[in-house]
Amino acid sequence: MKNLILFFAFILSIGMVACANDEEGVQETAGGKNSEIIRNPISADHPLDSNQLARITFEQNEYDFGTVPEGQVVEHFFKFTNTGKVPLLISNARSTCGCTVPEWPKEEIGPGESGELKATFNSDNRAGSVRKPIIVSANTYPNEVRVLLKGTVTPKRKKQ
Repeated sequence: MKNLILFFAFILSIGMVACANDEEGVQETAGGKNSEIIRNPISADHPLDSNQLARITFEQNEYDFGTVPEGQVVEHFFKFTNTGKVPLLISNARSTCGCTVPEWPKEEIGPGESGELKATFNSDNRAGSVRKPIIVSANTYPNEVRVLLKGTVTPKRKKQ
């Protein structure tokens, strides 16, 4: 019985620590006059007409920055086009940790128009193989798309 209680206490503490970092790196969503074009969440009560949604098409979904020394900041611009029939509005972009910060256009991107998502990765204290997804939320179906930064960070040499 004592071991069972310790096991559940351990699981509960892991869950609390994992949830504490969920909001790190999340930025505020766009609002105001553009909020009416966001169809998120899509209701099961209404049929979905995917022809009437924006579509975000990235030139590349993955960027390999190669090998960089620990402490270097890596920036990359993911270029995209709205291949849908209505204006595209990105409501949020987030990463899984605070070392990767996305910046996205807050204005509408019309059909056929292009834009850029800037991703900044700080390699400080991130030695080894790195895979950092960026989740983009928009008025698209599906409403989330992922792009990926990846590479290798060489550790700093320790002073002797």
